Amino acid sequence: MVLMLLFLPNIIGAETIDSLKQKYQRPTSIPYPDDNPYSKAKKQLGEKLFFDTNLSDRGIACASCHQPNLAWSDGLPRPIISNGRQARRKTMSLLNNAWDEFYLWDGRASSLEQQAVAPFTSIFEMNRPLHEMIASLAANTDYQQLFDAAFPAQHDAVNQDNFARAIATFQRSIVSGITAFDEWVMGNDNAISDRAKQGFIVFNGKANCAACHSGWRFTDGAFHDIGINDKDIGRGAIVPDADMLHAFKTPSLRGVMKRAPYMHNGAFPNLETVLDHYDNGFIIRPSLDKQMRPLFLTTQERLQLIAFLQTLSGD
Repeated sequence: MVLMLLFLPNIIGAETIDSLKQKYQRPTSIPYPDDNPYSKAKKQLGEKLFFDTNLSDRGIACASCHQPNLAWSDGLPRPIISNGRQARRKTMSLLNNAWDEFYLWDGRASSLEQQAVAPFTSIFEMNRPLHEMIASLAANTDYQQLFDAAFPAQHDAVNQDNFARAIATFQRSIVSGITAFDEWVMGNDNAISDRAKQGFIVFNGKANCAACHSGWRFTDGAFHDIGINDKDIGRGAIVPDADMLHAFKTPSLRGVMKRAPYMHNGAFPNLETVLDHYDNGFIIRPSLDKQMRPLFLTTQERLQLIAFLQTLSGD
């Protein structure tokens, strides 16, 4: 700790390690919207729907791409869609989505309820007409009972809105577990290595990662063009803003060690290649985020930064 404080003034300005750690304190509860409050029955229904492969014409479930053991992603550069083709974009993790405002890489969904329905209607994913799927659920005695328990005040509980509410409720419950970094933030000074502590300083200082990967979730929830060599214009296809061309949502770094490959198109196989990109591998164009600049990280700083990122993955 003494060593860190000696370097602190030149790296992160006037902020102390303790004041920085306060910015990464985990919340004590999960936010649920007023129009879709939490209930155990609703979460249980949502979980069953999430893992049910019978809801797709391809024998897949939400969990086929959002796998718990892979930080709720799938470990692929881009998932395989119909006819063996790859999707345009990598599967995003569902960790800590309860705190988000926009969903998917381009933010085209403004609620988890809206996002939950989209994969089922997509011809490239579940490919199941909603009316057909709802009819099959209504004809299933087990599902009838689960819907009635989750929405007891409704006469016809098996409907599209409740379907979306149940899955969204389950998804909001998907919260990253306590990691070594969290234990360090909570006061256990031995929870992470000295190298990781130095990496925390690099993360908040020279590397400027915290400009976008901020807060306890390590994301600002915003959209940035970071100069990926890709024709996909991302957020620019959703909003008429030149600054949003090639801009994609900042992914959380929670569970980052389980989520390779990286970026919206799965272009980078490991964190080393990610750092290569941020160091000086990005494309210069008008929409490039103003935070993007060569980092000139030393080998030691890169190792420290990766050691820190390793502390963000847990159960």
